Amino acid sequence: MNEAFCIGSRASRNAVRHIFRGESGVVAIMTALGLTVLIGMVGLAIDVGMWYRTDRALQNAADAAVIAAARNGTSAYQNEAGAVAAQYGFTDGASGITVTTLNNQTCPDGTTNCFQVTVAQASAPTFFSSLIGNYSPSLAGTAMASGTQVHSYCLLALGSSGTNPALVGNGVPAANLDGCSIMSNTGMTCNGHNTGATYGDSHKTNNGYGVNQTSNAPAVADPYAGLASNIPANPCSSYSGTTWTAGSKTLTDPPTLANGQIVCGSLTVTGDVTLTTSSPGSLLVIENGQLNVASGKTLKTAAGSALTIIFSGTAGSYTHAPTGGGTLDFNAPTSGTWSGIAIYQNPALTTGVDISAAGNSPAWNISGLVYLPHSSVTFSGAVNKSSNGASCFGMVVDNITINGTGEILKTGGCAAAGLNLPTNNVGRVALVK
Repeated sequence: MNEAFCIGSRASRNAVRHIFRGESGVVAIMTALGLTVLIGMVGLAIDVGMWYRTDRALQNAADAAVIAAARNGTSAYQNEAGAVAAQYGFTDGASGITVTTLNNQTCPDGTTNCFQVTVAQASAPTFFSSLIGNYSPSLAGTAMASGTQVHSYCLLALGSSGTNPALVGNGVPAANLDGCSIMSNTGMTCNGHNTGATYGDSHKTNNGYGVNQTSNAPAVADPYAGLASNIPANPCSSYSGTTWTAGSKTLTDPPTLANGQIVCGSLTVTGDVTLTTSSPGSLLVIENGQLNVASGKTLKTAAGSALTIIFSGTAGSYTHAPTGGGTLDFNAPTSGTWSGIAIYQNPALTTGVDISAAGNSPAWNISGLVYLPHSSVTFSGAVNKSSNGASCFGMVVDNITINGTGEILKTGGCAAAGLNLPTNNVGRVALVK
């Protein structure tokens, strides 16, 4: 019994020793595994923090890049965005970085003048988290900004005289500028219906003009003043004027006194006269005089012909403008120096340039631009396209008053008419998303 007990006691002690030895091994293994997991979790937390910082850096780069693209607004907007993203440390095509820049995107308000930039990194950097797996997320920042809109104007009031507002509408429920946008370099005020102009933009305050109204728009520089250097030299020694009776007349280039293309004084048209021009850019220059088309008569260009009428000379008591109760029916040339220019007042003229019944006396069937940079214009009639030209009309004045019957038809054919209308970048660049 005692021996058996002793033997059993030694066996029991050995068994207990083995048990304790085995448990310490398990604890060591479990401790090692636990430390590995703990280190991995700590490492993952560190990496997640780095991923967050990288994600914010990508977003900041996208925000800055899209603002730069919208402000650039040219065909180089993608290069502009890429350069700004690179300043933030994200160079397109390097280290898994892509910078994607798009224009003409749909903005939250439904307009389509937004820019969008996405700066993406294919795989985020990992340091400690790789101990518990091979996970590396892709990260990206996306931003959208509203860009300025380019508005084209069929009516531009330069306001160089200081007249404010330079564009006024008086009781205009019948006026229709549908398809036409208008711009004043001072203010604009509409006392009545908004005229239906697509955009009414004003450098100062817009009071009721246009379907979409903007105040504090950038002023527009005169885009046509430089054409004055192409006006032929004045050969006149006296200004007795010329009369054209009914029939056809051929105008050749260059313009001379002999064939009537340079008129010294007023030109009076007493019958229906059709002009045939020898080139797309034939000129009719009236020095120190007006163009008077008799009531019921028409001065027009033949099919395939085109004309620019220039009023020039010296400042004085002369009237440098079209007048009379007849009709002007002609189209501007579609190429060359005077492309798209139908009527041009020399910007050196500052007196005798006002027009009191534009579009009415005479009636205007004109394709092209009427340039009256120092003229105070009262617009009461309608402007239709010429018989042989495209549907395009533009007008540049110092200031203008549009009465209730004023109407300018749609101007969608100006590209075909060879006219580049005045333009302006309107709006404020801002992040929208």
